[in-house]
Amino acid sequence: MTPVELSRTVLCAVRRAVDAGELSVAVPARAVVAAPGPGGSGDYATNIALQLARPAGRTPRYVAEVLREQISAAPGIRGVEITGPGFLNISLDSAAPAALVREIRAQGLRYGHSEALAGQVLSVRLPGAYEPRAEVVADALARIVATQGGRVHLHRGTGEQGGQGERGERGEQRVETLDLRTLPPAPGDPTPLGPDAARWALLHPAPHDRPRIGAEHLVQRESNPLFRVRYAHARTRAVGRNAADLGFTAHAGDLIDVADVADVADVPTPLLLVLADHPRLLLGAATHRAPDRLARHLVTLADATLAFLPTVLPLGDEKPSAAHRARLALAEAAGTVLAGGLSLLGIDAPEYL
Repeated sequence: MTPVELSRTVLCAVRRAVDAGELSVAVPARAVVAAPGPGGSGDYATNIALQLARPAGRTPRYVAEVLREQISAAPGIRGVEITGPGFLNISLDSAAPAALVREIRAQGLRYGHSEALAGQVLSVRLPGAYEPRAEVVADALARIVATQGGRVHLHRGTGEQGGQGERGERGEQRVETLDLRTLPPAPGDPTPLGPDAARWALLHPAPHDRPRIGAEHLVQRESNPLFRVRYAHARTRAVGRNAADLGFTAHAGDLIDVADVADVADVPTPLLLVLADHPRLLLGAATHRAPDRLARHLVTLADATLAFLPTVLPLGDEKPSAAHRARLALAEAAGTVLAGGLSLLGIDAPEYL
């Protein structure tokens, strides 16, 4: 179950509580779910009970108790706990990780794509003079917006072409014009870094930060975020090759060996959360016109992947189990998402590094 799906589950629970007369409140348009904060538990948490308490004329704890019963009955939910003044902490069914991995394996590089921006055209006006950062951002933006069904029309200069022309030709399409202004890199030309490192140096910083062009982008160690992302991808491919040498392949399933209770602590919740959040992140990068969000998301995904990879292969004389096959499937899914994200930024994802 992805965060988007869980959000819908929470809203459905609110709607059922209203229909049953347990709550008298307007059903909100969205329910925010996120990783639990300090003192929380489970896979996700939501503050929906606190949000609804005042309009419902009830205490947050009462609303949380009502919603806990409704959410607990939904498919894919293992349990719901209430913490603090009324936070709902939700644990997903053990089958949820397998379903997520199967979804990523089925969609491949298109995981996270949607039609959320279908019918929308972004008319991007580039500066009149060539600016490397603006060019790279515009190219990445066109790729990212396309993943959500939108289109980007690029033109240069101060003329009005693009916006009104698209509206006239496309009828009901919504057109937004964006004047792309970026802070130029320092000290200057990123070309000596090579195409991949240059693009990363220009895309990773937030729009209000000035990119730094230096040899740190070429360093092959974990202090370099680009290296970590590409290395994590290469390692996912390496564990697949090593698993083949050991005679087993990937299969989405339980990530723990139920015969060994100690393995429960090894469930890779951070990696699962980051992978499940990828569709929301990708949509956010498209709607906020922010390729840098995707770049930073890939660093988070790479760090979670690298922390998980040592658990994939059997150790010593250990025989490959169903849990190892499931972990391999998760590792390969992470590699797929890393490769897809790098490709949207126009950066190569090497099989070997």
